[in-house]
Formats: sequence, structure tokens, C-alpha cells
Amino acid sequence: MDLRRLQIVSGRSHPALAEQIAQRLGVPLRDANVREFPSGEIHCRYDVSIRGCDVFIVQTHCRPVNDSVMEQLIMIEAAKRASAKRITAVCPFYGYSRQDRKSTGREPITAKLVADLLQVAGADRVVSVDLHSGQIQGFFDRPFDHLTAAPVLEGYLRSRVDGDVVVVAPDSGRVKVAERYSQHLGADLALVHKRRPRDKVSEVEVRHVVGEVEGRHCVIIDDMIDTAATLCAAAERLADAGAADIWAMATHGVLSSPAPDRLKASPISRVVVTDTIPVPEERMFDKLEVLSVAPIIADAIRAVYEDTSVSEIFGGENLT
Repeated sequence: MDLRRLQIVSGRSHPALAEQIAQRLGVPLRDANVREFPSGEIHCRYDVSIRGCDVFIVQTHCRPVNDSVMEQLIMIEAAKRASAKRITAVCPFYGYSRQDRKSTGREPITAKLVADLLQVAGADRVVSVDLHSGQIQGFFDRPFDHLTAAPVLEGYLRSRVDGDVVVVAPDSGRVKVAERYSQHLGADLALVHKRRPRDKVSEVEVRHVVGEVEGRHCVIIDDMIDTAATLCAAAERLADAGAADIWAMATHGVLSSPAPDRLKASPISRVVVTDTIPVPEERMFDKLEVLSVAPIIADAIRAVYEDTSVSEIFGGENLT
């Protein structure tokens, strides 16, 4: 593969992940020289010519989310004005993804707003990992490559779990994903039925468990861990139902306060996330393990650059 026209550029939100991606592709990680003026405005200038290049701008939308999104938009704008041939916004974690519809009146659909911003800035293509809702792809009028961390998480489970395993969906919205994991692992499926009280975003009421979990190893599968309210409530109900061991696995470890304390005090014995979002040292704890998605993103970038199929990397199971 001729890599002379492939440029990997990182924002400041997660340079470690971008460096791993560049190393796997065998290309240098380029510097956008992002800095701030005394007023707080962001400026960037690429350190080499990117005229006619295929530029991939890696920026995960982690805290501070607004700064991360704005920084990526400015980097895309700079690449467009520097005559890049094609600009791909690589967003391992897509910001504002949970606001993908109106659940009550007078609310914004900010997942659509972020999509509009990326396109207006000049992104020709977008790559992201495990969107909160697959329909976010429909907010774009440009190609969107939806990756999944399932191969990484499933590989971890296969290498460390042997016995009677039950894959648990923490709510009805995750049933389809959990069912796919259960099929790949040859495991049974269970569902935790929850209810979120109206106007109380961070509170969860768990009603009951559907499925046989008594005396079995339960693995809760979710797309992200934010405050961990859903996970911990589900784990407590599984423990009450007689689960022998409880793990929690998710792609995005947002881990907002008080998630680390909740998880440490919960019946969950192991929490596994990927590095789509950097986990600062103060939010690390003994139960937590972080896996890398750099190989998956790098393989997708290689496929985009070579104009080959991205979905074939996942056997077509990244499309929903």
C-alpha cells in the first residue's frame, strides 16, 4: 500500500489512541500544532503540506466535550483550506449521541447538530465506534463508517471466561446487541427490565430479570458507562436473583462522577471498557480493565484509504 498520501492527525483529546493507530498503519502521526489564544479561541496549523492527501483527523468527543468537538471542526476547516483531497473525521466516541431524538417537547436533537457541524466544516467522511443509536448515521449526507468494538470484547471474554455464561442486556434497547454477543459466544441471553422515572435522567428503577441467571456467570453488555446507575441497578437485581459472578462490559468508559465509586461498591467483580475515551488516573480502580480499539480503527482507515470494504472487517455485523 502506498502510504505517501495517507496522513493521520490527532487532536488533543486522546493523542495516545491516535499514536497507536498511526503505528499500526506504519505512518507518522502528524502534528496540527493546536494551541489557544489568550482569549480561549483555538488555532491550528499543519506542520507539513497536506495538499492532495487523504487526511484522517482523530478526535474523540470526551470531556470537555464542547472543546473536543470545536477543536475537531477547526482542524477539519484548516485541512479543507490546505487543499486536502479527502477529509475523514475519526470520532471514536461521537459526542451528544444520546440526544438523537426528542423524548419531550422543546428539546434539541444535538446528535444531528454535531453531524451538521462536521459536514459544514468540510468532513467528506465520518468514522465512529458503537454509536448509541444506529440511526445517527442517517443524519449525514456523506459516507459514514460505523465500527464496533465487539471483536475486542468477545475476544477478551473467550480468553478469560469458561463455563456457564449468560449475556445480559441492561435494558430493552440493548437486547439486539446482547443477542449478537450471545450467539457469537454460544451463551444464553437475559434481560433486565428497567424504568427511568420521568424528569430524572440519572435515576433508574429495575423491575425484574427475564432469563435464568441463578448460579451462573452473568456478563452485562452496554454501549457506554456514564454514571453507572443502570449497570449497578442491574447488577444488584442479578445478585438478588442468585448470579454467581457479574461482569460489566462496554465500549465507551465515560465514567462520570460518581461512576467509579458506584462500581467499586456494586456486586460487579470486573468492569471492562475500551480506550475510545481516555480514562484519567483518578478514575481508575482495581476492577477496571481497558482494552484497545486501535487495531479496529486502523484496519478501517486502511480500508477507507484503499477504497475497500469496511463492513467485511466485521463480517457485515457493524451495520446496525
